[in-house]
Amino acid sequence: MTPAHKVLLPALLAAMLLLLLGTPSAKAAAADPSSCALRGTTGWTDEGHDTDYSVFQRPAGTIKVGMIFVDFPDAPATESPADDAAQLTPGADWVWNASHGKAWLAITQQQRWVRMPHNSTDYGFARGLGHEAHEAYLRDAVTAADPQVDFSQYDMVYVVATRNAPAISFTPTYVYDPGTAGVVADGTRIKWAVTFGQDMWHWGPKLVGHETAHTFGLPDLYAFDTGSDGHRFVGGWDVMGLVGGKAPQYFGWESWKLGWTDDSQVHCQASAGSSTVYLTAVEYGSGTKIAVVPTGPTTAYVVESRRSVQADTAACSTGALVYKVDTSVRTGYGPIQVMDAKPGATPASGCRPLDDAPYWAGESFTDSAAGVRIDVLSADGYGETVRVTKS
Repeated sequence: MTPAHKVLLPALLAAMLLLLLGTPSAKAAAADPSSCALRGTTGWTDEGHDTDYSVFQRPAGTIKVGMIFVDFPDAPATESPADDAAQLTPGADWVWNASHGKAWLAITQQQRWVRMPHNSTDYGFARGLGHEAHEAYLRDAVTAADPQVDFSQYDMVYVVATRNAPAISFTPTYVYDPGTAGVVADGTRIKWAVTFGQDMWHWGPKLVGHETAHTFGLPDLYAFDTGSDGHRFVGGWDVMGLVGGKAPQYFGWESWKLGWTDDSQVHCQASAGSSTVYLTAVEYGSGTKIAVVPTGPTTAYVVESRRSVQADTAACSTGALVYKVDTSVRTGYGPIQVMDAKPGATPASGCRPLDDAPYWAGESFTDSAAGVRIDVLSADGYGETVRVTKS
């Protein structure tokens, strides 16, 4: 070998190695997931990870729920309490499965009707029901049931109105506000409650998953200002959006916020570079669930895999679902927005816009301004392999 060859050969081998492995700057090690856990700034329910558990309840372990049934002087019950309970109690199993076994609602039914002191039309539901009016309704229900119920045994309360009371039209969640008198029974402050109205007959057990999650600190993902489409932010993805949506499993971001997904199941792309990640569908409990690319103090893009199993058996489409999280956005104003891979496509029968939003193998999402690119490299029955890039 000539002296020239001795000089060129190592350089040639090094160049070939770089071609095979890629340049060092093209790769970035995953950051500590805490670098992607954005803080909330709204002071109430939002998508931030710093949930105030002096206000909201922890979504872990067994949560003891007392279920009471109320009727009214102008709307006496004619059905059995069991008829109403059957519409809701399967929601405990729904939450158990959606939380991957991390949270169980132990619902104790008080199988009797208690009479409220006022007519159903006197409680103000038709006017939208502010916090103090809602608290007054809850107080009347708890006071009426108190002779037969030991409220000190429960973490939260479900109040179920008779089907014969159309004036109790919808289902709000109650979270105690220290600025109000509150509701106290049996030496216990009632901090969390859901008061079920007539919409329970439309939404069914998944309404339990939606409303109870508000007591965990999750916001509404549908639009309060309905405009042309009240579900324009997330479509039928996530029960916090459309309760009756085709794919109501909680987003992986929310599952992480609630502690149902561990830090070890999160890939955080906080620094410039790219990583290839295999994502197991969020409907399953194991594997890496989400890849997060933060774009600011309160914003990030998230990609997760969705499959038509478990809570999402009716999903209109499967694949890699990409969405933007903004923890500074208030409940009802789009704190999560799904990115649509097929904005020009007509949804299949029974599906709505965004229900076909997932990206498939060979497709990519790009936000050049934010310096984010997500490529779907391949898919199998359990998830997607994606490449996430931050520039």
